[in-house]
Amino acid sequence: MSKSKNAQRLRRKPRIRKKISGTEARPRLVVFRSNQHIYAQLVDDVNGVTLASTSTQVLNKDGESLKANKDSAAKVGKAIAEVAQAKKIETVVFDRNGYIYHGKVKALADGAREAGLKF
Repeated sequence: MSKSKNAQRLRRKPRIRKKISGTEARPRLVVFRSNQHIYAQLVDDVNGVTLASTSTQVLNKDGESLKANKDSAAKVGKAIAEVAQAKKIETVVFDRNGYIYHGKVKALADGAREAGLKF
């Protein structure tokens, strides 16, 4: 019997997380996808705090109507990069959170790189 996509993602997630962790100087850029929205946050695992976060939900409040698609993912990537640079964060560790690096996840990463984040 095949497992759901999310169950498969949750099995992949620990394998990724044991290899990467974020610090204050180089936080972890975590991506989460739901059916309606895309979320990104910068996490310092040493102190256990979220340094910054953004999502299509947050950007919707600025007047745009964003859905969970590649264009919106790129905008979320650019937004998280701008917030990071405001906090003097230049490099991050990318955590795809069990998702395959393709489509929306790749679009978010490319958007963040385009806006100046290094990873």
